[in-house]
Amino acid sequence: MIANPQASGLTPDEYLAWEREQPIKHEYMDGEVYAMTGGTLPHNDITLNLYSQLRPHLRKRGCRINVADVKVQVSQRGPYFYPDVVVSCDERDRRATEAIQYPKLIVEVLSPSTAGFDRGDKFRFYRRISTLQEYVLIDAEKVGIDCYRKTSGGKWELTAYPDDVADEENPILELVSLDFQCPLALIYEEVELPEPSSQMA
Repeated sequence: MIANPQASGLTPDEYLAWEREQPIKHEYMDGEVYAMTGGTLPHNDITLNLYSQLRPHLRKRGCRINVADVKVQVSQRGPYFYPDVVVSCDERDRRATEAIQYPKLIVEVLSPSTAGFDRGDKFRFYRRISTLQEYVLIDAEKVGIDCYRKTSGGKWELTAYPDDVADEENPILELVSLDFQCPLALIYEEVELPEPSSQMA
């Protein structure tokens, strides 16, 4: 994300009005706006693969799924973020036109420039959303998924795929909040991951 000094100090309403006129997307946090950078081909392919697996399952459950271009509103004062995938099963979001406010699942596909923020401050903000049940981080440079799941006691527990599952040869991602399972192989299907040497460069 890149800060935009021309749009500093905006209120949430000012941000929303300003954002509607912009040619590119901007996230909003603490009065500041941040331009969204373009994603890689693996990032895009992973997002679309997960979307294509989830959509038929969610259609039967009356949930909506959105990708990339839809904002999530953490609270009336913000922040506003654009997750890679967001699922809401809340009736109030069915009529939403500006942003999703009651997500059940949020997915971020990681990039080197945003991974630290997605794991840290962004997750801290997302945890304020009472309806959120699972937060999923998908690595776009190697096969690996971290799924944070809220327990009945309100704590967040991490399951790392494939490390924390019984079958590491054919790991299956489980999204308990949606009663959904999917082999990691389908999420990474036809995704060209960078060579290990290029990751170290």
